[in-house]
Amino acid sequence: MGVISEEMIKELIGCAKEARLKAYAPYSKYKVGAAALGSDGKIYTGCNIENASFGLTNCAERTAIFKMVSEGCLSFKALAVVGGGEGPGDSGPCGACRQVISEFCEDINTTPIIDAGQNGEYVMEPAIALYPRPFMKFEPNDD
Repeated sequence: MGVISEEMIKELIGCAKEARLKAYAPYSKYKVGAAALGSDGKIYTGCNIENASFGLTNCAERTAIFKMVSEGCLSFKALAVVGGGEGPGDSGPCGACRQVISEFCEDINTTPIIDAGQNGEYVMEPAIALYPRPFMKFEPNDD
């Protein structure tokens, strides 16, 4: 797995916890925050943003990654996610987020994804463990 210091892990978890406080979750009441360490060294945060038409909801992970991309950084070195549970392991990314993570992480085989609880404990695994067979970038053919 990609090398990331314990200090950076704690910083990402702290940023994700802070982002979680900004979540708009009036329907599920389940707030999530995420923090991506961009390949440019900046931390990009996001929260879940719900909508009455629930399919239009955006998850915290995608909000952070899309913010990163919209600011010109096209890959991240690590991603932390914090949900509402006390301990780790209850905020695993949804399928859509796993696909987006696979496209924008630096290396699907080594980029760490950190799932943390409110108590600061976490589990960490490489992106490939979350999504072992992602849809790869579309390359049109000229047939």
